[in-house]
Amino acid sequence: MTMRHSSGGRPPYARHVTRRQVLGTAAAGALAGPVAAPDARAASAPRVRTGFDRLAESGYALLDGDRIGVVTNPTGVTTDLRHVVDVLHADRRVDLRAVFGPEHGFRGTAQAGGSEPTGTDPATGLPVHDIHGKRGRELADLFVRAGVDTVVFDIQDVGARFYTYVWTLYDCLIATALADLRTVVLDRPNPITGRGAHGPVLERPFASGVGRELVAQAHGMTAAELALLFNAAYVPAAAGRPARLDTVPMSGWRRGDLFADTGLPWVPPSPNIPTPDTALAYAGTCLLEGTTLSEGRGTTRPFELVGAEGIDHRWAAALNALDLPGVRFREAYAVPAFSKFQGRTIGGVQLHVHDPRAFEPVRAGIALLVTAKQLWPGFAWRPDRWIDRLAGTASVRTMTDAGAPVDDIVAAWQPGLEEFRALREEHLLYG
Repeated sequence: MTMRHSSGGRPPYARHVTRRQVLGTAAAGALAGPVAAPDARAASAPRVRTGFDRLAESGYALLDGDRIGVVTNPTGVTTDLRHVVDVLHADRRVDLRAVFGPEHGFRGTAQAGGSEPTGTDPATGLPVHDIHGKRGRELADLFVRAGVDTVVFDIQDVGARFYTYVWTLYDCLIATALADLRTVVLDRPNPITGRGAHGPVLERPFASGVGRELVAQAHGMTAAELALLFNAAYVPAAAGRPARLDTVPMSGWRRGDLFADTGLPWVPPSPNIPTPDTALAYAGTCLLEGTTLSEGRGTTRPFELVGAEGIDHRWAAALNALDLPGVRFREAYAVPAFSKFQGRTIGGVQLHVHDPRAFEPVRAGIALLVTAKQLWPGFAWRPDRWIDRLAGTASVRTMTDAGAPVDDIVAAWQPGLEEFRALREEHLLYG
């Protein structure tokens, strides 16, 4: 099968590029262009090949003839840790015109809610545009001014709805639809597995920058799968039509894989997600961001070591009594270097996930809220009701306030979750 150039004669709905299309043989009419030799420094070939790796192996034929802009950050690396912007810029087959940085910035230096200013990349001389918080016509006009035909998205997600990179992807789809440009999504693993969807599904009154559409808290999808879902279910209503979308899936990735199974290098996707273990906890413990408790920012184990002034050993005991699958809670103390309780001693717990495949991060996050509410007199929600934005529903807050047990809170979101699971199933690319 020969790949078609995706900017002409193509139906408006999204498609994904198959393994044969990307890696076909010459006899099959494969894509022209030499395959770059692997870097000799790479210790061994990983089992999983990312969307970028597979695009490069094809000679970048999917980008042929287009002026390219790349939405990426420090996670956009090859298996031998070269940044994709450097690789693309150095290859004469690619006409790379611009780079676009999301929350935390292209270089990843900004803290939560921040970004890096528009400027020039000193390594390549390319313009780097800050797109954090930009959407709709504003973002569409920026892409047009940057002089690109195709916007390539290549960022490592962490599998949680409130992680903003997937909503940057959503905004890029809307903007390229408005500007009649194309989006290409280069896929990477969901580091907390793609086994299934868990947690509350966003209710539309609580839509925000940490959740724009009706997606489960732990969605169990990759970026390319989410792009296909967004483009079919939500982009047409926002832009008047779907985006022109191509996705390049991975090879070798299985839905039950944890990040350690992939053989790929881990690059922190944001300052407070230093390890894959952090990502696994984050899908649940980020809910503490909506309270007066510390979610661990400023400690050596953000989102794994959580607490507040005045909390003692009783919290760990109460959590362990729930016998949650795959995790134990250790009494722990810390002095955050920044964020909540900066410079002050907090007591709390550290999550020790001993069976990551059994661990249910969203249930664990709810258990943290319920037990903290019961045991700590200082427990309170942030006055801006941020918890409702994070959970995507008011029911987590109201049921916790009413003293509901963990199982009842989890049961309350099951009907919406089943609807999302049915929608999700239509857009999965991997077994």
